[in-house]
Amino acid sequence: MTSPSTTGIADHSPGWQVANVIFLLACVSMYFGTGWSLVLFSFPIAPKLTTATYYLQFVPQVQAATAFLTPMTIAMMVSAVVMIWTEWKTGYRWVPIVVLAAVTIATVLTEKVIFPLNVEMAAGITDQSRLTGILDRWMSFNRIRVWLWTLEWVTMAAYVFMKTARAPRLREAAP
Repeated sequence: MTSPSTTGIADHSPGWQVANVIFLLACVSMYFGTGWSLVLFSFPIAPKLTTATYYLQFVPQVQAATAFLTPMTIAMMVSAVVMIWTEWKTGYRWVPIVVLAAVTIATVLTEKVIFPLNVEMAAGITDQSRLTGILDRWMSFNRIRVWLWTLEWVTMAAYVFMKTARAPRLREAAP
């Protein structure tokens, strides 16, 4: 198997390019952790939530996450575009392309499907069967997002691994 082509971030790149990669890795890591935290710790209690208890367990956390993650998502997209530009002539360009595609798909899913469910829950649900149905849909769509966020993280982790594995060979070949 051949390694991706000649130059890129590990090959004498300016500090801003490295900072950009680290920023994007940090963002995908935050989504990765947020998603798996939902699946592992919040989803299991969903069957116990009632119309009297769901609001405090759900609405303030989702509103706070939305307020924080929305601008972060925009910054991620810009960062991925910058990384596409800096890696365009290398075999690593697929990394930010995959990340940007996953971020875009997750964003569209969020805006078109998940946000309307959030709005309904924030407005107050008084019928238990309606609450159960909304929570089930919300969790199902969030599972899709978690897999997209996992793809983002695995892709960036693979990039860091490939660059790190390649770095010793670059140092040995340097004059």
